[in-house]
Amino acid sequence: MIIKKAVSRKPYAVSLVILFLLTTYHLPLTTVFAQPILSTELINNAKQYDGKLIVYEGEVIGDIMKRGDYSWININDGQNAIGVWINNSLVKDIVYTGSYKSIGDGVEVTGIFNRACPQHGGDLDIHAQAIRKTSEGRLIQKRLNPGKRNLVIILLGILCLIWILSLLKRK
Repeated sequence: MIIKKAVSRKPYAVSLVILFLLTTYHLPLTTVFAQPILSTELINNAKQYDGKLIVYEGEVIGDIMKRGDYSWININDGQNAIGVWINNSLVKDIVYTGSYKSIGDGVEVTGIFNRACPQHGGDLDIHAQAIRKTSEGRLIQKRLNPGKRNLVIILLGILCLIWILSLLKRK
């Protein structure tokens, strides 16, 4: 007759619960954030990134072009600008777009990179899934250069003098 010893499963269950709690507790501490990819890297290695989730960061430039429920925005990272197809609900926080009169909001876009997007005529673009504002844009206050202003006044005076002299010479 073989006597089987009863094995308690309680220590195993407790160990599993403790292991689960430890790994779940430390999970937020080990979260890794993706580094933004530069436009030059995306353009030069478009085949490698095609269809992949990427993070791209830069300044919103130009106009926000609404197309139904979505919009086109252009983001310049200082080297190149890439078009981003984005849901209108994600665009609401963009206040400034870069132009001669303003510096655009800085944003970080997470989305799918398309080397030749079939939805948009084969263009290189990013279909945004999330956007995060990294810096506030602002209006640019340009002052008139006093030296240039004075030069224009002097040249205008000379031009008027030449014009008056040419009128007097004709008579």
